[in-house]
Amino acid sequence: MKRAMVIWCVVCTSLLMLTSCEKEGGEGGEGSNEAKLSSNGSSESHNMGQNCMDCHQKGGGGEGWFTVAGTIYSEANNSTVPNGLVELYTGPNGTGSLAYTVEVDSRGNFYSTEKVNYGGGLYPVTVKGQSRRYMPDPVSNGQCNSCHGDSTHKIWGD
Repeated sequence: MKRAMVIWCVVCTSLLMLTSCEKEGGEGGEGSNEAKLSSNGSSESHNMGQNCMDCHQKGGGGEGWFTVAGTIYSEANNSTVPNGLVELYTGPNGTGSLAYTVEVDSRGNFYSTEKVNYGGGLYPVTVKGQSRRYMPDPVSNGQCNSCHGDSTHKIWGD
């Protein structure tokens, strides 16, 4: 009986060690798509203005694989604009159907790992209070900071 108890304890301890010693990113460094969604008031984000998907992608170092992400700025003083919304529409200037909405956090960043169907392209709108800014061209992916702040103007949100 004592021997059976010792064997049982060794088996349980071994199982616990195997599951807790797995790499943070999962097997093979591939990572897992941990659910991440920005929200008004949250301050968990970082690296404002950088392309979030450089890290937040399968095989990247960031937690979760983002489907849409970026940073909103004030055109007047170039600081980030917190706690707004980014809406993605099927038509220009907020027309068509609202396909997706993501909240902007307190640092001006927005991000999501939720599935977004870009189809033939979606039209982004930034919303802060009564102010709405429309992107005239459709996007086919959510890597907003890969262009904005690099090859085009930053995303304005006020």
